[in-house]
Amino acid sequence: MASIARSSALLKQVAAKQSVAATGLRVAAFHTTSRKSLLPPPPQRIEGTVNDPVHVPPTSPSHGSYHWTFDRVVAAGLIPLTVAPFAAGSLNPTMDAILAATILIHSHTGFGNIIVDYVPQKRVPTARKLFTWGLNAATVLVGLALYEFETTDVGLTETIKRVWKA
Repeated sequence: MASIARSSALLKQVAAKQSVAATGLRVAAFHTTSRKSLLPPPPQRIEGTVNDPVHVPPTSPSHGSYHWTFDRVVAAGLIPLTVAPFAAGSLNPTMDAILAATILIHSHTGFGNIIVDYVPQKRVPTARKLFTWGLNAATVLVGLALYEFETTDVGLTETIKRVWKA
C-alpha cells in the first residue's frame, strides 16, 4: 500500500515538473534576446539633503488645466472644420486656411506635450532645448509650406477631395 501511495506521489511531482517545464518553454520561446537598454540611462544627481525643503515651481496659467483645455478645444474644433467643406460642397479659401492653421496648432501643441512628457528638463536640459527648437523650426517650415500650398496650388480641401476620389 505504501508503494502505491509513494508511486502516485512521485507521478504527481513528475507531472508538475513537466507542466512547469512546458510552461517555461512556451514563455521562453517569446524571449529570444536578452534584455538590453537601447541607450544608457541619463546622468542622475542628488541635490540637497533629506532635510531640505522641496522646490515648488511658480504657477503659470499657460500650464496645467488651461493648457489641457486649450488642447481639447482645438482637437474638438478640428471635427467640424474637417467635415464642413465636404458637407457644404463649397471650397472656401478662408475655411481652408482656418483648417490648415488649426491642424498646424494641433500638431505643434501635441508634439510639444510629447517633448514635455518624455524629455525631462532636469535630467537632459540640452536635449530638451534641442527638441523644442526642432519642433519650433518644423512648425515654421510646415506653416510656410501650407501657406505656399494654399496660395499657389489648389488648397488643402481640394487636394483631399481629389485624393479621396482617385
